[in-house]
Amino acid sequence: MQEHDSSLLRLMRERRSIRRFQPEPIPRALIERLLTAATWAPSAHNRQPWRFTVIETPARKVELAQAMGARLRADLMADGVDPAVIEADAARSYERLTSAPVLILVCLTLADMDVYPDHKRAHNEVVMTVQSVAMAGQNLLLAAHEAGLGACWMCAPLFCPDVVSGALSLPEDWQPQGLIVLGYPAQQREKTRELLETRVLWR
Repeated sequence: MQEHDSSLLRLMRERRSIRRFQPEPIPRALIERLLTAATWAPSAHNRQPWRFTVIETPARKVELAQAMGARLRADLMADGVDPAVIEADAARSYERLTSAPVLILVCLTLADMDVYPDHKRAHNEVVMTVQSVAMAGQNLLLAAHEAGLGACWMCAPLFCPDVVSGALSLPEDWQPQGLIVLGYPAQQREKTRELLETRVLWR
């Protein structure tokens, strides 16, 4: 048991957010393995509210990246951001989305969740759903790392869910939460963590 725990903790420590990939395609069976790992996450009421859209074709990746880029430019222009900064941000986003061999959009649905008449409990149910989907995403990221893949969770869909839903023709109840870029890594990254005592209270 200790040996198993050690390997799991090592996997967690070694995982990094990777944004540059080799052009090599990912086998469909491996993608399905990662998605299966995601679905074994815990979820509120065991309702399993996660939904996934896998984007593999270059044309669809370009379409999605262009649509998201247009919204990004409009939002930043409205904020009064320098045009040069806007173009740099949009170009970086476009490159990340179109260069990754696979994109996996992680969504939630409230279709099977409990419904409450008051705002407080209704809000908590939404938060529980978001937490469930986030745990599924973490499962997927760890499974990808274990399989020798690089991946990065991008929160950009939260800022333009209507754009993402339209570009991918999603079912009406699917709410985009994150976009995972996935591929065989073409970079190495090192990260540290703050000391545990700066993040923990013991009572």
